[in-house]
Amino acid sequence: MADWWVYILYCADGTLYTGVARDAAKRLQEHNESPKAAKYTRVRRPVQISYIEPAASRSAALKRELAIKALTRAAKQQLISAAAASSRAYADSLEITLFQPGCA
Repeated sequence: MADWWVYILYCADGTLYTGVARDAAKRLQEHNESPKAAKYTRVRRPVQISYIEPAASRSAALKRELAIKALTRAAKQQLISAAAASSRAYADSLEITLFQPGCA
């Protein structure tokens, strides 16, 4: 299993949030329930994982997060759609429910 994960959350208001974590399931729970959640997601609950990919190191995860954050919303939606099968496999291995928005 990967040491680090890069993920995109789909927020209740329809926005997308990109982040990194060592334990993606725990971080998702924090985003939804804990005061440790990012300010951005605390006011946009509930959030659901729409995309997830492994990263070999913290450095690699942060670089990938930055690259994803630089994408347009349309490009992020395309990434979510294109990687649906692999994201679902990773999410299943982490026992996380993957949410696939309509990407409209």
